[in-house]
Amino acid sequence: MSLRINDTAPNFTAQTTQGTITFHDWIGDSWAVLFSHPKDFTPVCTTELGYMARIEPEFAKRNTKIIGLSIDPVDSHAKWEADIEETQGAKVNYPMIGDTDLAVAKLYNMLPADEAGGADGRTAATNATVRSVFVVGPDKKIKLMLTYPMTTGRNFDEILRVLDSMQLTARHKVATPVNWKNGDDVIITTAVSNEEAATRFPGFKTVKPYLRTTKQPS
Repeated sequence: MSLRINDTAPNFTAQTTQGTITFHDWIGDSWAVLFSHPKDFTPVCTTELGYMARIEPEFAKRNTKIIGLSIDPVDSHAKWEADIEETQGAKVNYPMIGDTDLAVAKLYNMLPADEAGGADGRTAATNATVRSVFVVGPDKKIKLMLTYPMTTGRNFDEILRVLDSMQLTARHKVATPVNWKNGDDVIITTAVSNEEAATRFPGFKTVKPYLRTTKQPS
């Protein structure tokens, strides 16, 4: 079955570079970003893992944990982390899942459920779809899904932007417009009447009856 936004993120138990985890327990009351890689020691992913290592404190500010996944074993991840630190100038402090039996990749629809075998003999090309990002909320629901081509590095600043939007809109009856950044004006949802809007968002602007804007709530 395909995963959709607001589905419960499939739970799993797996080996990582920081020991065995059960995904839902590991998330706890935090948000989480699970991002996957088709193979260790691949060039684009090396830059991505290094960048995530550098900006991990930004995720921590947002009560968000990050965890990587590759089909290769944990001991291979540890060797790759040394290369990442050497070439990207940042130490990987977040866990990396060793998905040698492809179980998590299949659970998250990155590989077909009937895909035979395990990690041995597989290449980045045969794992091209194992290059996804999932954002999971504290309620364990999938909030965002992205899958990138192998030759295009992912934009993790965009993941931070989306996190800011999702966390803001979870607290207030607002939505964020195109290209919104933290601190910009927001849109009042259509579920809010003008009377309620006047109380919640004094001074709001009506562009059209269905499009009302206001300063970002604090």
